[in-house]
Parts: sequence; C-alpha cells; structure tokens
Amino acid sequence: MEKINVCLTCDDNYATYAGVTITSILKNARPEDKLAFYILDGGITEQHKTEISSLKSIKECEINFVQIEKSLFSDYQKVPTHKHLTIASFYRLKLSSLIPDVKRIIYFDCDFIICKDLNELNTLELEDNIIAGVLDNDRRKLKKNPTYINSGMIVFDLEKIRKENIEDKFLSWTKSNIENIQLGDQDIINDVLKGRIKLLQPEWNVQSSNFTNRSVYTKHPKAIHLLDKPWKYASANYYKPEYFKYLQMTPWALNEQDYKHWTVDNQRDSIIAYLKRRPLIFLRPRFYKALYKTYIER
Repeated sequence: MEKINVCLTCDDNYATYAGVTITSILKNARPEDKLAFYILDGGITEQHKTEISSLKSIKECEINFVQIEKSLFSDYQKVPTHKHLTIASFYRLKLSSLIPDVKRIIYFDCDFIICKDLNELNTLELEDNIIAGVLDNDRRKLKKNPTYINSGMIVFDLEKIRKENIEDKFLSWTKSNIENIQLGDQDIINDVLKGRIKLLQPEWNVQSSNFTNRSVYTKHPKAIHLLDKPWKYASANYYKPEYFKYLQMTPWALNEQDYKHWTVDNQRDSIIAYLKRRPLIFLRPRFYKALYKTYIER
C-alpha cells in the first residue's frame, strides 16, 4: 500500500482549523490507508502541536511538523495581494525542498473538509503534468486562462518539480511579474505551470461561499472548500454544519451551550446578516436556480 502524503500549512492562528481538516481526512480514510501529514509550521505553539498530534487516536498516522525558515520567503513578502493571504500561503511554492524525501503530496488549505478517502488522488495518473487541481470559480481568471485552478487543493508531483527546477521558475516569474500578481501563489502556480496542469473533477474542491452559490452542485462532495469561514460568527456557508461536526471530534470540541450558539444561533444570524448585506438577491434569477439546485434537486 502506497503511503498517502498530505500537506497543510498554517501558523498558530490556524492550528485548530488545520486540526479539523486532518480529522475529516482521518475519519473518511479507508482502514488500510497509511497516512503521513506534513504541516508547514509558521509558528505553532507546543500546546497546539500536542493537540494536533493527539488526533492519531482517531486513526494511526504520521504527523510531522516542518519548521519554516521565513527568510527563505523574503522575496515573496514583496508580492502585493489580498490582506487575507499571509506569507504562509507561499510556503507551498517550496514544497519540493521543504519535504525532500517525498515524491507526491496532496496539499489542502486549512479551510477544507474532506468527505472521501484520498486513494483516488494518490493513485492519479498525472502523465506529463506536474500538478492536478480543480478549476477556480473566478470567471475573470478563467477567461484569460481556461485551466486556471484553485490552489486550495493541489496534487503535487514533487519529483518532477525537483527535476525541472520549478521552484526557481516560481521565483523568477514572481520577480518579473510582481506588479501584476493579484492572488498570490495561485497566480504564480497557474502561470508558471500553464499547460502542465491536470484538471480534476470539481467534487474535489467544492468552493462554498454562501448559502446557495457554489462552484458545483453535487450530492456527493469529495472535498469542501469553506471560502466563507465557519469560525467567523454569522458567516454564510451552506456546508457550515460539516465543519462543526468534525470540530466536535477534536480536542477543541465545544461545550453544549457554545455548540448551540455556533450552530442554531449562528445559522439564524447568518441568514439575517446575509440578507442585510445583499438585500436585492431576490431580484436575481440565478439566485432561484442556485436555491433549487442546493436545497431541492440535491
């Protein structure tokens, strides 16, 4: 059985969310799966490391913390991008050197819930491609590049990246295009590897951003990307209950009162906040199509 290598990257602020992602992977793994997690450590406290390591009780696995030397990313700190993207988002650009003994790795952002075992991704035939991912839902990006993927979930062939010196190409392209980068590492990866990206089924990155509008309507998501963060009170997300389901299986499980506040009360306040933010949503035909596909057709 080939080992399934999984990578996440986070600092201490995102340690709990990384733990929830890991929990969802472990709970949906097959009994025979051998999992090894590599967490690119942007400053995780020992307490959080201990709590994350305790997730081995769910299913036997390896959990490795990869200490990051932030000076390696000094050039990427100059990239102008969205405020929610931190320097940690660029760590994946040096995966092949940070994790030198691994040939293939499956990367997930910490705002993912995994709903299926990862064997399909681990045995995926990449052919001459270097990475695999799911199309992003940004129409402007797709218009310019029809194979522009979302970088929240990527299968990396680290062996090819080393052989073809892709890390150097990432940096060189960044320096030459620094003023045109809008979405950080996602733009860098898509431009440098254009033509070498295998497209996956959209079920592997269901980009969920509000109550109805998702990148794909499916009854069987394989990996849910929680673009509206469920840990922010009154945020809107159709799949928010999935996050709290797995949170309750971790060392950070909520007590009964807090659980009610973050589920029942939160769901009510989320709807109110969403309608205040978008009061004209009822005038958009696409809203009713999305509503039907989300709550009725599925």
